[in-house]
Amino acid sequence: MSGLIGREGAMGVGESGAGESGGGGAGTVGTVGTLSGADCTGGSGVVGATGEVGGARARPRPRRTWGAGRARRVLLALVVAVAVVAPLAAFARPRIPAPAPAVLAPVTAATLDETYAANRANAAEAARMAAANGDRKRAGADRSMAASTRQFLSFDGRGTGQAVEVFGDLKHADRVAVLVPGSDTTLDTYDRFRAGATALMDEVATRSSGGGQGTRTARAIRTARATHAARATRTAVVSWLGYETPRIISTTVLTTGRAESAAPRLEAFVRELRGLVGQDARISLLCHSYGSVVCARAAERADSADSADSADSADRQGAGLQGEVRVDDIAFVGSPGTGANSAAALHTSARVWAARGSGDWIADVPHAAADLFGTTVGFGTDPVSPAFGARVFAAGDGGHSDYFRPGSVSLDNLARIVLGDTSEVTRA
Repeated sequence: MSGLIGREGAMGVGESGAGESGGGGAGTVGTVGTLSGADCTGGSGVVGATGEVGGARARPRPRRTWGAGRARRVLLALVVAVAVVAPLAAFARPRIPAPAPAVLAPVTAATLDETYAANRANAAEAARMAAANGDRKRAGADRSMAASTRQFLSFDGRGTGQAVEVFGDLKHADRVAVLVPGSDTTLDTYDRFRAGATALMDEVATRSSGGGQGTRTARAIRTARATHAARATRTAVVSWLGYETPRIISTTVLTTGRAESAAPRLEAFVRELRGLVGQDARISLLCHSYGSVVCARAAERADSADSADSADSADRQGAGLQGEVRVDDIAFVGSPGTGANSAAALHTSARVWAARGSGDWIADVPHAAADLFGTTVGFGTDPVSPAFGARVFAAGDGGHSDYFRPGSVSLDNLARIVLGDTSEVTRA
């Protein structure tokens, strides 16, 4: 599918993080873990003293305050630490052979089933090549993606891999949620990301089952249930692993570089999605951790387009997430910052939401940006702060990997956003 998949350099690793510990040099390594630990939906990273292991809840802790000087020192320590460790980690990361992505015609409602079938066949071939190369883990992951029930708009098994999967009936959807993951999301860890998408689909169905009957008449209840059921069947969820996410142990997780590369792909995907579902459909971007930087960069491309030199069309930026590529809602969860100073700076007509669980270690990350060696490190204003100006919603006491956990406050609110029940979203 044109525009959905691209290749960008660095290989990823399985989700993990250095534990946080107090004092001296150990504190520096701990801060690296704090910035970039379990960064996948439903993941299984380790964040030492924060208490979060995988989807387990962490106990809330007093939050640190960050002055400009302290934030700069911490960010510099992060850069130095990962610059030392990252080259050592790279030695154990051989490339995984796989076929080139399937060559497909532009996706339309009429060709959707053909697209799904071609990508399943590509995944099956990738599984055979991985098995022949002795990589049983990747072979198993690819093989599961080749199952007849899977629906991929795109699939690329090379390297760390990329995939865009659909849950629900996209052809008839008038509400679409697009999940954008954070660091260390690869085909090897994809099932953890996918679990968030399936949990959201289940939550949408639950919320659309006609609960809250009150004292309404039996006929009114039946009508409400039928309406809600129809609404549920017209909702689709897309897990968009359409970029090479930054590795946890790397300097790329501290900068917007990987997001800059991913932003035009996300914009292109939304453009193609609009072509499938039409301009009247509601599209929501749900952006987790580093994925919030990707979503923000895609939205900000509108401002870049306004300032680009119109005479040099080859270098012009995209239109951002507006006009024919607009989205209705953008939600940042577990965000380290977006690279933008405020919601207004995103230049989007979408409602901008933000949430953070009280047990999420990302609160301890310095929400600041500093110019180090000519590169901006850090992502600026905290999206849940009043200064950012987002609509802050409740996320309960969950940790960094809990935003899509079944039964969680955050998942309930995300489902409300996707369904357009924005007046029912509980505020923090």
